Amino acid sequence: MIAASLLAGAGLLQAAGELSGLRAPGFSLPDSNFQQHDPQDYRGKLLVVEIMQTNCPHCRAFGKVLEEAKSKYANRIAILSIVNPPDTMATVAKYIAESKTTIPILFDCGQVSASYLKVTPKNPSVDVPHVFLIDGQGIIRNDFGYGPATKDIFEGRALFGLIDKLLGGTPPKKK
Repeated sequence: MIAASLLAGAGLLQAAGELSGLRAPGFSLPDSNFQQHDPQDYRGKLLVVEIMQTNCPHCRAFGKVLEEAKSKYANRIAILSIVNPPDTMATVAKYIAESKTTIPILFDCGQVSASYLKVTPKNPSVDVPHVFLIDGQGIIRNDFGYGPATKDIFEGRALFGLIDKLLGGTPPKKK
């Protein structure tokens, strides 16, 4: 069972998204406290960027996984979630209260998500959730959209294997 999980995780690492190996697009977006967040502020850490919607059930499940990752990896990683309209200050405040998330949720009007997801007139959709794993030098190492092949990343334990691999293969010590 463990070997199968490790093999699945290894396969996912090889199934890099089309932006893998490229510099992550820059941005500066506000959170619900009007604090600006810029990927440059997190250089030297693994940055996990999630594009989500507050009414998406898969995003809610992934939010729990991200909270666990934040606790498990502490200052070795940073996590940012990004929402787009129709999400508002009110829907984000409700989501934060219900989910008790401590991860900053940033407000985008669509440009940042479009640049990360390569939205064009021929590819106009922003599918959520979508996660990007960005190394300490600002290079996208992998990205995943939700689907049958990636369900364990968003709702299971596969994200932790990917993070461990990107952090040098050494899982953090348990307390």
